[in-house]
Amino acid sequence: MTGLQTTPSGSALRPTRRTMLQASAAGVATAAAGPLRVFDVAAAEAPAHRGAFGYGVASGDPTADAVVIWTRVTPPRRRPNEPVATPGSGLGAPTTVRWEVALDHRFTRVVARGVVRTSPESDHTVKVDVTGLRPYTRYWYRFRAAGQTSPVGRTQTAPDEAGRTHALRFALVSCSNYTGGYFTTYRALGKRDDLDFVLHVGDYIYEYGNGADRYGPSELAGTRDHQPAGETVALSDYRLRHALHKADPDLQLVHSRHPFITIFDDHEVANNAWEDGAENHQPTEGDFMARRHAAYQAYLEWLPFRLPDQAVDHDGTRFFKRFTFGTLADLSVLETRQNRSRQIDVPSFTTTGGGFIPTGSSPAVDSALADPGRHLPEPEQLAWLQDGLTRPTSWHLVGNQVILAPIRFPGAVLGAPADLLLLNSDQWDGYQADQAALLARAGDQPADAGDLVVLTGDIHSSWAIDLPATLPAPGTAAFAGTPYDSVGVELVCPSVTSDGFYEIVRASQPGAPAEAVAAQIDGLAQFLGGYNSYLKYLDGVGHGYVLVDVTPERVQADFFHTPRPTSVRPDPRLDRTAEPSYAVSWQTLAGSRRLSTATSPITQRSDEPREHGRRHGQEGYPHRVRHADFRPTRRTPDFPYGPVDLRSLKD
Repeated sequence: MTGLQTTPSGSALRPTRRTMLQASAAGVATAAAGPLRVFDVAAAEAPAHRGAFGYGVASGDPTADAVVIWTRVTPPRRRPNEPVATPGSGLGAPTTVRWEVALDHRFTRVVARGVVRTSPESDHTVKVDVTGLRPYTRYWYRFRAAGQTSPVGRTQTAPDEAGRTHALRFALVSCSNYTGGYFTTYRALGKRDDLDFVLHVGDYIYEYGNGADRYGPSELAGTRDHQPAGETVALSDYRLRHALHKADPDLQLVHSRHPFITIFDDHEVANNAWEDGAENHQPTEGDFMARRHAAYQAYLEWLPFRLPDQAVDHDGTRFFKRFTFGTLADLSVLETRQNRSRQIDVPSFTTTGGGFIPTGSSPAVDSALADPGRHLPEPEQLAWLQDGLTRPTSWHLVGNQVILAPIRFPGAVLGAPADLLLLNSDQWDGYQADQAALLARAGDQPADAGDLVVLTGDIHSSWAIDLPATLPAPGTAAFAGTPYDSVGVELVCPSVTSDGFYEIVRASQPGAPAEAVAAQIDGLAQFLGGYNSYLKYLDGVGHGYVLVDVTPERVQADFFHTPRPTSVRPDPRLDRTAEPSYAVSWQTLAGSRRLSTATSPITQRSDEPREHGRRHGQEGYPHRVRHADFRPTRRTPDFPYGPVDLRSLKD
């Protein structure tokens, strides 16, 4: 397999029983972003015409002594009339690539270097797992090929040193639909100088095309379009779609500045995927398993992702893995699509892959939801996660795709009969045996075993939730004021660009003032709080990210949101300058296993990574008016608006 290199302590990727993925080559270096430009229909292919390293550089999966570095090389044409080896084309000659890692950006202190070969087999991507590095240290890296040098990328190893507790700070993001808007969230993160890594918990790309399935504001049609123009099905399609994202200057910027820890959700393959199908896969699109194989291969080629040890007895390719940060914390990153059981459908509500369905109205449905033979993570992965909760550390962080907490939606807000309660069967609520088992294990841990903090994406909105020890009985809700035992907390990040509650409601109410629609979503948040007593905060309007800061005393989450929509700017995603800014803070204190408000945003780190020559200072945090704390007060609140049908949410 060309293009894959490991340093002495590394090992080549191994095939697995089901997918037999041909994990690609991959590489080093991260690219600095150029000036903003208009994205035309050839945006995905344009960087290939601008030299060997037009797609920039990236790094990922930092450990105490290793980090993966990545780039994509466009090989030079051998004849003037030879076509350019654009992503997904299968063209271009095998190319030799040299890489370097240094302690300074001028590369006067090079600590590792090597040579790797890439070819069309890996879409000319390069991925190198550089080992033998020092913990909690900042490095720079670059590549050379065809007489050209890549942009210089910056990365760092994990704060994981025996006997020392370092600062730990990262950003949580998900759901970055290219046609949904400009990636100003990524630009804002690229400007930060205080992150150990960026945790992306899924939907890094979307599979939709530019036709009837186009997803996002119509104003960007013809300006910010998907490539390929149709839905991604074949390997060449997924490669080109990943290239489109890597061509974006804001995404290039953040990849060049920070290592990423990533995992896919459903849209990296198709919406609401399960073990052998998906809501957005039709028989006319061929064999689903072949499609998934292609999607996984492209994902491994185009992301700085290190496959973990495949020795775990597990069906398919093992993607779930764990990172450690001394005695302060560990981070278990889940993968909940490859082996999940098909979602429960209820005709007239859902039919092709889950969504909002009633609970408590059908014994057969409730029995299926609680069936211990149905799984979200396969049993081996769930056991691995539960065992991880016994590790000696202060905080057990879990990177998770879909909401773990039990959330009940009253029919009044979903266009369903008012006497119904609904849940989302694509979330953990649709797999209640697994959900109950994980919450029970968390609750069984002694007080000194560390606290659980689940970090989630998927639902295109911001949430802060206590995790109750027990699930509501079918057809019931934990109304505001209902007491509960909390076994941990869950923090859910907004989308980067994908449609959220605000966009769905605005589309259903043409001509409604933006301020009125946003107020309606605020009312929805209060209303849902009345039915879920452990729901402490919900914002369904802003896009952006969550800044997570971990100390022995607490984990604090600062939510950063795009500007509030107004009649003058009803969709901030269309504004290239509309970066997210500080909105509100929540925290969980060590030993409390509950959320509480934090009165001010995160400030300066307690320490910083080792850096040759100098230390970086901290960038300032913009202080904005804080959102009002979310405190539902009535047991059965009145919802003063019409139905808000969220069933079209492409979560």
